[in-house]
Amino acid sequence: MTPQPPENRDKDAGRWSDLGRPPLNATALRRALVRPGALWTALDVVPATGSTNTDLAARAAAGEVEEGAVLVAEEQSAGRGRLNRSWSAPPRSGLFFSVYLTPQVPAQRWGWLPLLTGVATATALSRTAGIDTALKWPNDILVSCPGDADADAAGPDGTPGTGERKVGGILAERAGAGVVIGIGLNVSLTADELPVPTAGSLALAGAATTDRDPLLRAVLRSLEEWYATWQSAVGDPGASRLQETYTAGCATLGRSVRAELPGDTALTGEAVAIDADGRLVLATSNGVRHPVGAGDIIHLRATAPRRTGGDDSPQQ
Repeated sequence: MTPQPPENRDKDAGRWSDLGRPPLNATALRRALVRPGALWTALDVVPATGSTNTDLAARAAAGEVEEGAVLVAEEQSAGRGRLNRSWSAPPRSGLFFSVYLTPQVPAQRWGWLPLLTGVATATALSRTAGIDTALKWPNDILVSCPGDADADAAGPDGTPGTGERKVGGILAERAGAGVVIGIGLNVSLTADELPVPTAGSLALAGAATTDRDPLLRAVLRSLEEWYATWQSAVGDPGASRLQETYTAGCATLGRSVRAELPGDTALTGEAVAIDADGRLVLATSNGVRHPVGAGDIIHLRATAPRRTGGDDSPQQ
């Protein structure tokens, strides 16, 4: 074998330095997902970027992509969550990607897209990784870590946590004629790499696989299935069974929660329902029900986690 020049050896060493975290196979992913008649029309994998949402939104605004474009990054340096929170992870330790959709349903129903994405993602992870998943309203994916005292931190009344950890999040933003939806999932992060004590990863939850290629395929196929079902029902969350399925898998319902709302106000009550607009309904101590459409939700009293997926979900 001919010896490689030092600069090439350095490149290869950087690419394969973590053999437990191999790069995604972009060619195989395109072959599996981008095909005539499918939702996904393009799939690009980049080594690193600031934010896949920012990049794809800019392309959409410039008219450079069509519906079904997928942008995946092996590493993000400026990933964003809700409320302008920053989010980052080691290279190839997770799935960091965004998709562009242009729903042909009434605009007032577009607010269901983050919840739809949550259902599709949690369902795919349950089936492919073999782990229990749940949804925290409005956009977090939780995994079950029984016996983990640090997860889902105790409330002010001293109630212990349930062993739920956040493994992923979703961020939807209007762009061009449609919506860019970003999904971030912690796949192989170790305990020492977790950004905050309540974070988790598929590996720490005992996932059957941490191979990112089949996980990404499963999530995108599940999202395609749910999106088609929802569009066929003209965005109706009842007819598409989206509202029913989200409710069944939502770990926020049945809990005492505090909603930190825009304008530095807060509301405390029991989360009792997801309404037809995808809002979280809180019942306060005076018996009044308040729908919450935006805000940061803090779980105060733990209950048994709900599971997402199963026979009530459209099949992949």
